[in-house]
Amino acid sequence: MSEDTRKRVHDEKSLEKLTVKELREIAAELPHERAIHDMKKEELVAFIREARGIKESAPAAKKKHPVKIRMAKPALKARIRELKALQEQARESSDKGGLVRLRRQISRLKKKSRHVAAA
Repeated sequence: MSEDTRKRVHDEKSLEKLTVKELREIAAELPHERAIHDMKKEELVAFIREARGIKESAPAAKKKHPVKIRMAKPALKARIRELKALQEQARESSDKGGLVRLRRQISRLKKKSRHVAAA
């Protein structure tokens, strides 16, 4: 494989990674009817691909993040009441680790309920 062919294969794969200046240099070598200096990066990439006969590859599918289940305000308040009852039990049994965990959970749920109420 010659150096020119290797360079062309490399260019085909990474046109999006090139700068606008480099894309303009490549486009200047190709026959054109429009002013290259007025083109934006996306237009330059499309022009070069069209001139070289490169089919546009589909962009890679983005990962979908798992959807968080949103609770309604009454459900949040009910959960807070449950946790406060558990917090009282932990206080009576002097479970410091449990108290800290429960306090943080209650705090997070209160924050969520405020966000739900504001929305």
